[in-house]
Amino acid sequence: MTGSTARESVMMQVPRVGAFIRALLPVQLTGGYSVRYGVWVAVHPDDLQRAAKVWWAPEYAALRIRGWLANAVNPWGLLAAPVEIAVLDPDATPWCVASSDEAFSRLLQAEWDHEFVLDTLPT
Repeated sequence: MTGSTARESVMMQVPRVGAFIRALLPVQLTGGYSVRYGVWVAVHPDDLQRAAKVWWAPEYAALRIRGWLANAVNPWGLLAAPVEIAVLDPDATPWCVASSDEAFSRLLQAEWDHEFVLDTLPT
């Protein structure tokens, strides 16, 4: 882990489980609102090593990695959906930017009812 806990980390490798990178998942809502979910993306261990090598280097700005969503996102689910993450801000964690999964792609591109989505968030 890059931090003392999983919650504080941006990368981690768990023996016999896998390699993971934290990413931001933006969701556009009606009424001009938006939410950003913090998600884990399962990646190939080689991609985790590549990310670790450039995380604090200028090359980080061009980082793009393909992986799989490692946690479900309410109310859509999407666990294990393929996702591409990319650095949009060199001072922040990568963002989920694309998916070959139709439902995940729609989540990234569509505008969702803000009352419905906000009612599904934990309190």
